[in-house]
Amino acid sequence: MFGLTTWFTIGTLGMVVGTGLLAYGLLLVPDEKRRPFLLVVAVPAIAAVAYGLMAFRLGGLETAKGTTVFVPRYVDWLLTTPIHVVFIGLLVGASTGLLARVATLQALTIVFGFVGAAVAVPLNWVFYLAGSAAFGGVVYYFYRDFEVLSAEQTDGIQALFRKLRSFVVVLWLVYPVIWMVGVSGFGMMDLETSALVVSYIDVVSKVGFGLIALNEYVHLADIDVDEATIQSNADLDEDSAAAD
Repeated sequence: MFGLTTWFTIGTLGMVVGTGLLAYGLLLVPDEKRRPFLLVVAVPAIAAVAYGLMAFRLGGLETAKGTTVFVPRYVDWLLTTPIHVVFIGLLVGASTGLLARVATLQALTIVFGFVGAAVAVPLNWVFYLAGSAAFGGVVYYFYRDFEVLSAEQTDGIQALFRKLRSFVVVLWLVYPVIWMVGVSGFGMMDLETSALVVSYIDVVSKVGFGLIALNEYVHLADIDVDEATIQSNADLDEDSAAAD
């Protein structure tokens, strides 16, 4: 009754709805802070295109193991996961060079995962381990360089950074597990089940990331406005007292 087309269609709808919600939420962000948040809106929009292609059964590639790997999915991940890395780095004020290094490692994670899914045993495990090592580098930078930089930010930004970092690290760790137990690895999970699980996690990780980022940042912006208003009123009171 349910199959690949069903799960990919649900994934498409989830990404389309998520894109709409994030685009609306973007209007709540102050104009001068809006540009970085275009990135979080772009993520589910890119994924919606990828899932739409897969729903029409486009982009399937027959592998050396006789299984199918979906090229649009890996193109989606190749584009969107580095975007999340860059957004998190921008929050803490990372340099262009540092952003490039971490985003490249994340891109290599996806590339190695794709190649591993496409080639036969035992090369698939070689590329799987290479991708895992690249992702280990991303986590290392998250918890070392980015953490150091976050200490220079406000308490609110630091809290948001840690929340988003934990969110992506925990969810992204699920993908290599699915790769391992799915048709690319040990074959303990069939293609349809893998599609269901990955579609669900994709929507949660992409739309959820954006909702957390926008909600927390709008809240921080409101606090800044309130503090500025209080300070302005205090200054006016001081000026009135001096005039008297």
